[in-house]
Amino acid sequence: MDRTEDGEATNSSRSQGIQSVELAMDVLRAIEEARGPRGLTEIAAAAGMTPSKAHRYLVSLGRAGLVTQSHRSGLYDLGSGMRRLGIEAMRRMDEVAEASEFLPGLRDRTSHAVNLAVWGDHGPVIVRWDYGAYPLPITVRVGATMPLLYSSIGRVCLAYLPEAATRPILREQLAADDHEAPDESSIERMIAEVRERGYALTSGGVIPGVTSVAAPVFGAAEAFPLAISIAMPARHADPDTLAAVTAELLATTNSIYGRTGAGPDSSRD
Repeated sequence: MDRTEDGEATNSSRSQGIQSVELAMDVLRAIEEARGPRGLTEIAAAAGMTPSKAHRYLVSLGRAGLVTQSHRSGLYDLGSGMRRLGIEAMRRMDEVAEASEFLPGLRDRTSHAVNLAVWGDHGPVIVRWDYGAYPLPITVRVGATMPLLYSSIGRVCLAYLPEAATRPILREQLAADDHEAPDESSIERMIAEVRERGYALTSGGVIPGVTSVAAPVFGAAEAFPLAISIAMPARHADPDTLAAVTAELLATTNSIYGRTGAGPDSSRD
């Protein structure tokens, strides 16, 4: 039996691999699938190993910055290294790189913060944020998942992505939300309005005092891979300014259409 440079046994060079790396990934997946901090016993059970073995992997993953442990609760969560890897992986997507080239110009023409989001496992995820000239009460961090109903980016996703992708996430978010859930007819009216306008507008839904307008970015390979949003202080969102900002946003998404050779796809089946 051959052995790798790391001492792992292998039956043949064609099937070479490092089992410990695969087991470490089982531990990371056990944390990721919990969608929140998780205890050692739970992680071990989900990864199919004993707690003592899982603990050794967690220690090594922690040293690499891929896992972090709360000093207060003792629970484990994904570390800053995992966030950097995830954000960088999303940044390297061709659509993200293509759209990102347009963001500085959009920010400069509007003077407001612009951000870019992609659809993730649990909803739209911010992958880029360019600060504007006007300070906001709070900044949504890169890597944050946005709510579907209360963010402009989320509403764009509801309007243009297939219901099979969005509705399970929407149900989960509504179940965890303290607000009274809107009825189905209200949601459908909101979706119809976004599709008619070609953009979504929210004010104070995610951050009090912030107005946001978002539009989809269609690509050649997918009907809707991305969304671009402009965030501004609500006090600056008078009708004339809002109309000008929205026009710049739609002009930017149209320019991206021209670059990719694609256009809006109205299907949401």
